[in-house]
Amino acid sequence: MSVMVARKKVVRKWEKLPGRNTFCCDGRIMMARQKGIFYLTLFLILGTCTLFFAFECRYLAVQLSPVIPVFAAVLFLFAMATLLRTSFSDPGVIPRALPDEAAFIEMEIEATNGTVPQGQRPPPRIKNFQINNQIVKLKYCYTCKIFRPPRASHCSICDNCVERFDHHCPWVGNCVGKRNYRYFYLFILSLSLLTIYIFTFNIVYVALREEEKLVTGRLGLLSGCSQSLTVLTVLEVLICFFTLWSVVGLTGFHTFLVALNQTTNEDIKGSWTGKNRVQNPYSHGNIVKNCCEVLCGPLPPSVLDRRGILQQEESTAQDGSCPRGPGTQEPPATQGPGQAQEGHSVLSSQVPAPSMSDTEMPEEKQQTPGELPVPSLDAGRAEH
Repeated sequence: MSVMVARKKVVRKWEKLPGRNTFCCDGRIMMARQKGIFYLTLFLILGTCTLFFAFECRYLAVQLSPVIPVFAAVLFLFAMATLLRTSFSDPGVIPRALPDEAAFIEMEIEATNGTVPQGQRPPPRIKNFQINNQIVKLKYCYTCKIFRPPRASHCSICDNCVERFDHHCPWVGNCVGKRNYRYFYLFILSLSLLTIYIFTFNIVYVALREEEKLVTGRLGLLSGCSQSLTVLTVLEVLICFFTLWSVVGLTGFHTFLVALNQTTNEDIKGSWTGKNRVQNPYSHGNIVKNCCEVLCGPLPPSVLDRRGILQQEESTAQDGSCPRGPGTQEPPATQGPGQAQEGHSVLSSQVPAPSMSDTEMPEEKQQTPGELPVPSLDAGRAEH
């Protein structure tokens, strides 16, 4: 005999979230699925800084000042911390509408637009929203079945609507939005300073080494080791040189956007500087206020609740044996009060049919017309 046992399986919400994201550490880390360029970013930063700390810093600390490696370590740790914070966090993903909510929104849209004749294009699904005495259009997302909040956009790579969407950055392996933009900006700013720092002191290192060669005129094994170190230094200089053009330029561009309280997506689309010449309703008209809002404003909590619990029941069968007497049949199971039927719950139990005991009297058989009553055995015993 097998008994079905229902067990509750704990499922986290991140396991059921739609979109193209990767989750690690039980939902604590959230990234995009395309992470190859992110690993390249880690390799370039770690590799260049490791060579710099292993060779140039040791020499410069003795020849110039021990502050040089300390300041480089501070910049390196800050850049790595902001990079990981940008890459491993929720950028501000907006949850998709539930089936009931999506059906209600569709009903509202149909009631507003009315029936569209066949062959005609339906009107755009747009809601008007007023911000600082200016009308802003809220667009409908056909994937998430919601009207996106102001400044939100749908990322085609992660397949999610992101609040205050700036852009999708493959170098950090994540979208850049409302909840991680400040960390992204601090990352590229610190990386620019670190790159300039390493580039400058690598040139100083090469100059000091060449001057030392001219003064001492070392030959032999020491000259060969010095030459190999110089080759590694030149490699670092080349990496920093090509990195400077992109990272420093990107930092300058985002500094301009922060000063105007504008996003990359809005700048590319020309939302506030295009043909319409509409004034940016999010700008305070002051560079300091805009920088304080973007970089120092309150950070909103994540609305995904990635580690929330969804409980699902799964049934498992267990084999068991029930002792029976010889020559007896299995009594039918009846459902008593407060008891579930067998096989449906772990609280189920078999209740045997009531059997006649020696002290109980059997019920009289119902008499039909034309039949004589049959005396009971106990009555006969009593007469004798």
